[in-house]
Amino acid sequence: MKNYDLEKRRLVLSAVAIGIVVIYVLRLFALQIASDDYRKSADSNAFLKKIEFPSRGTITDRNGKLLVYNQPAYDIMVVTNEMAGHLDTLDFCNALGITKDDFLKRLHDIKDRNKNPGYSRFTQQLFMSQLSDKEFSAFQEKLYRFPGFYIQKRSVRQYQRPIAAHVLGDVAEVSQSDIEEDDYYQPGDYIGKMGIEREYEQDLRGRKGVQILLRDAHGQIQGRYKNGEYDQRPQPGRDLQLGLDADLQALGERLMEGKLGAIVAIEPKTGQVLAMVSSPTFNPSMMIGKLRGKYQRDLTLDPAKPLLNRAIMGQYPPGSTFKTSQAVTYYTEGIINDSTRYVCNHGFNFKGLHVGCHSHASPLALVPAISTSCNGYFCWGLYHMLSNRKKYKTLDDAMTVWRNYMVSMGFGYKLGIDLPGEKRGMIPNAQFYDHAFKTWNPLSVISISIGQGEVNLTPLQIANLGATIANRGYYVTPHIVRHIEGKKLDKKYLEHHRTKGSVRSYQEVIAGMMSSVRGGTCAHAVHPGYSLAGKTGTAQNRGRDHSVFMGFAPVDTPKIAIAVYVENGGFGADYGVPIGSLMIEQYINGKLTPGDAARADALQKRHISYPFKRPLSRADSLRLDSIKRVNQIKDSLKMVNQKLEAAEAAKLKEAQQQKETEEKEKKKQPQNEPAIKVEPEELIKTEKKGKDKDKDKSDKGKEKLREKERDKAKEPKEARKESKDNNKEKQQKSKDNKAKDKPKIKSNDQDKAKSNRKENVNRGK
Repeated sequence: MKNYDLEKRRLVLSAVAIGIVVIYVLRLFALQIASDDYRKSADSNAFLKKIEFPSRGTITDRNGKLLVYNQPAYDIMVVTNEMAGHLDTLDFCNALGITKDDFLKRLHDIKDRNKNPGYSRFTQQLFMSQLSDKEFSAFQEKLYRFPGFYIQKRSVRQYQRPIAAHVLGDVAEVSQSDIEEDDYYQPGDYIGKMGIEREYEQDLRGRKGVQILLRDAHGQIQGRYKNGEYDQRPQPGRDLQLGLDADLQALGERLMEGKLGAIVAIEPKTGQVLAMVSSPTFNPSMMIGKLRGKYQRDLTLDPAKPLLNRAIMGQYPPGSTFKTSQAVTYYTEGIINDSTRYVCNHGFNFKGLHVGCHSHASPLALVPAISTSCNGYFCWGLYHMLSNRKKYKTLDDAMTVWRNYMVSMGFGYKLGIDLPGEKRGMIPNAQFYDHAFKTWNPLSVISISIGQGEVNLTPLQIANLGATIANRGYYVTPHIVRHIEGKKLDKKYLEHHRTKGSVRSYQEVIAGMMSSVRGGTCAHAVHPGYSLAGKTGTAQNRGRDHSVFMGFAPVDTPKIAIAVYVENGGFGADYGVPIGSLMIEQYINGKLTPGDAARADALQKRHISYPFKRPLSRADSLRLDSIKRVNQIKDSLKMVNQKLEAAEAAKLKEAQQQKETEEKEKKKQPQNEPAIKVEPEELIKTEKKGKDKDKDKSDKGKEKLREKERDKAKEPKEARKESKDNNKEKQQKSKDNKAKDKPKIKSNDQDKAKSNRKENVNRGK
């Protein structure tokens, strides 16, 4: 008989054996094929992949002068799997001049996957960076004692001259966010942090190389794997040539010493930036090496904000330089023409609103208005434009047209320069004022016509305005880089942007700017070697005004357009004009005359005193920036609020006068007309009691009279006649006495009393 229990056991055992085999096969597949842990371990024993960093591209100015280059530096790398249990920690720390605690902390940070997500114990990790030549030489002699540690060569940036720090930028170790955004970077790599280094990082960084080396069982390097067949050579970064003129940049930084502000110079035809100065500045060489963190912290806490690139981040009222854009708008729109004259009696005066102006001839046409920088002329122009209902249906339509002209000139939005951090400035529109004022009119916004109020521009935008005027109505997007090795510039830096202004309007503006240089507000900028067109600006401020200058030269063949902005510098002619004229001369002639060189030295020594009392924290800086912005908005709305309050007061006064007039008319109403008069409750009660008593007395008197009349009827007629006369006299006297005692009543009550007396007399008869 067949045993089925034994058969079932055999099947179960077979299934278990097959299951075990399958599990082993899957595990072997996972270990040998799916996972690379053992492969890495094997490779790490036989191969060493050494990263070769490319040299970053160099940076030169427009004349080929070297600005930024590379210098070799050395990093210490570690493979933690090789050093475990084989390292003399004390000897290693003495060789590098570090403490044991520092050593342990560095190792802990390397193994911390939160700080170093790409950590692997089989690959090289950065232990210490940027060793000097002296430190490298001392450590290299003892390197054989420290298994797992290697030297890696790389390059660091060096600066030929201590200029253009905000433009050139700096290079520093990558952050965690940099690693997450781009797989190219690993912990310990370097990346551009500011300026051109940041904007053109992918062009400057190049491409890493890999060198595969063979090692023996003792970890000694035996040579390249297959003679370097699988090695990848690093590709160096692209070299950049900037549009900057190094000598012009250096002069600008000298002239702005001890002052807050910016200078921007542009080549009008190409849009290349010739100079970009932000003051105060700093030495870019401070931002390299081990002390970079300390210097950056000091610069961050400096109340003068030297890390802020005021040329593209500073947002200021443009002042009278903005009048040139207004002239183009009014002239193109037909609001003004060659024969238009506006009166200026020390400013704009209309309906109680006054915008001050200095003394000059009046009335004025457009050219002398630009030359003398007349506030009244441009206020009248904006008022007539926004009030013109034949040309624009509504105030919002007129405001929209005005704003479109400003945007076409490069205001209100970023110009798109090839530098990080550019600000857009501020050009208000109808919706802005609808939200701010609810109800507004041309007088509410009149200050924007002279570059005040809500209008804010960056120095770059003011310089671009000068380049647009020099080109008679178009501009090229300003850019720093002139040429990239082996690559073409972006098309946007080659396109012409035509504004809405007509060529004729720009010619009129140029005539006014030339007149300003010959004998107007820019008289000190004149130079015998070339023609120059300029416009000053004195931007109002909560404190001393800002000094502004905008111009270009030569007039017929413009080579340079410039904007100078000096915070708290006073009138435009105080700082803006002399600095601008020296910069133009330096670029056109290549040098300054001895007399102008002496002027430059004097300007360099003229410092402005700013009320900085203590270093500011970042929170303080943000708070002061917000307060400054709020104060600017409050100042711009103050005039409008005062006008609205005056209008409300006038309405209240008018309503009060109307009320008083109505009350006077009521008092003049005739006495026989009914009127409602509310008397006090106590007075009404006393009057009622008096009337009741008088009524009782009159009733008793009537009864006595009736009795006397009955007696008299029996007497002779003569006697009755005498008694009748006597009774009349007595009644008259009693009536007079009662009239004196009774209070005054209305006319209707008097008529009733008369009718009662007549009835009494008739009854008596």
